[in-house]
Amino acid sequence: MATMTVSLPDPMKAWIETRIDSGEYASSSDYVRDLIRKDKDSRLSALRRRIDDADASGISVRSLDEIFEDARTKARERGLIDG
Repeated sequence: MATMTVSLPDPMKAWIETRIDSGEYASSSDYVRDLIRKDKDSRLSALRRRIDDADASGISVRSLDEIFEDARTKARERGLIDG
């Protein structure tokens, strides 16, 4: 397992210590690992919702060429591609 050093303001450190003292977490490492798992799960849930929303929206009446041209136009407007 890898080691990482993290600097925190005193109030954040105190908060983590409170969580450990309450018995909810065994250590600061346990607390951080839990935060990372929750963040990862949240991002996956958001992605799944977007996929479900897209699936529920049905089949587009636009052609593939129209969809790609629209995407290129938006990318140009955002400065992501030249032209």
